[in-house]
Amino acid sequence: MNSEPYFTDGTFTLYSGDCLRILSELPDESVDLIFADPPYNLSNGGFTCHAGRRAPVDKGAWDVSSGIEEDFRFHENWIRECRRILKESGSIWISGTYHSIYSCGFALQKSGFHILNDICWYKPNAPPNLSIRYFTASHETLIWARKERGSRHTFNYQLLKSGDWPGDDLKKAGRQMRTVWSIPSPRGMEKKYGSHPTQKPCALLKRIILACSREGDLVLDPFTGSSTTGIAACGTGRRFIGIDTEPQFLDLSLARYRDLVQSRTGSDDGEDAGCTDDGAT
Repeated sequence: MNSEPYFTDGTFTLYSGDCLRILSELPDESVDLIFADPPYNLSNGGFTCHAGRRAPVDKGAWDVSSGIEEDFRFHENWIRECRRILKESGSIWISGTYHSIYSCGFALQKSGFHILNDICWYKPNAPPNLSIRYFTASHETLIWARKERGSRHTFNYQLLKSGDWPGDDLKKAGRQMRTVWSIPSPRGMEKKYGSHPTQKPCALLKRIILACSREGDLVLDPFTGSSTTGIAACGTGRRFIGIDTEPQFLDLSLARYRDLVQSRTGSDDGEDAGCTDDGAT
């Protein structure tokens, strides 16, 4: 790697910079699992509901669309790099709304990935739609794909079927895990150091990581944000690499990780993001 890490302790590593540049420096077939939550390109002057009130959709310059074709080229480029660094036994998950997920799905197929499932992440605590001109958005779509059709990807089927998944009223004990997951959006403890505008709940990332990797595996998030992926990965015995362009979110990631480390050593009474008590047991 030519780029110096923003932070690393050998288990949890953060890089500051453009994901295409950082990804290009990673070795071929070096990553076991990728979770990506790329920009949704929603910051276009619209509005949403935040804390029960109307609020502008302005997440930052990183979320502004460059136009349909340019946005798609960006997805093609980072997905192509992800395929290069992914092991044959690995897989990739991409999260998004209708603003971005279809472009990502097409780019995955063009790059040679084989799509395995799409998951509906249902948010039982989703905010209302204030315009009263649309259905209330209460889910996001996640695409799960392996490197190519003939790959033998990691999938811990028995854990998903027989594990205890608290908080998901749709998961029936002892039954196969289905493609609709009921998991609330992040609350309370998950944001005690601050929040990211598209932050994911730790329960969602723990389920993905436990499903598709093994202890000691390397998990990568090219749009790490507040690093829920990293907290869930390290909390379940994996290693992590996260990339982001925004220093304030890297600092938030580092605060969350240090809290996780402190809670493990017993020097802090808190628990980060609920990551110690949700997911399979």
